[in-house]
Amino acid sequence: MTETKCAHVLISGIVQGVGYRFSTVHQAQKLGVSGWVRNLTDGRVEAIFEGTSETLDRMIAWCHQGPSSAQVTDVTVTYQPPQGLTGFTTRYK
Repeated sequence: MTETKCAHVLISGIVQGVGYRFSTVHQAQKLGVSGWVRNLTDGRVEAIFEGTSETLDRMIAWCHQGPSSAQVTDVTVTYQPPQGLTGFTTRYK
């Protein structure tokens, strides 16, 4: 059985108002990653991703680019214990 990993990700740059959250949900569902994504009041996007090492690597690599309308300047990743999340959603708080 493959071990589930969890990554807390903060994305900086022009990442709000450009479809970043919507595209993140789509990409996570495509890769089979669980978790959530939300905008922060400081202009960053925050996400929790849960999945295998391979799927997390692919999801985090995607975050460095994001949708074509985004301009990502930084992606910070911190690994933490998995929360047992299922599905992938957008959070609003």
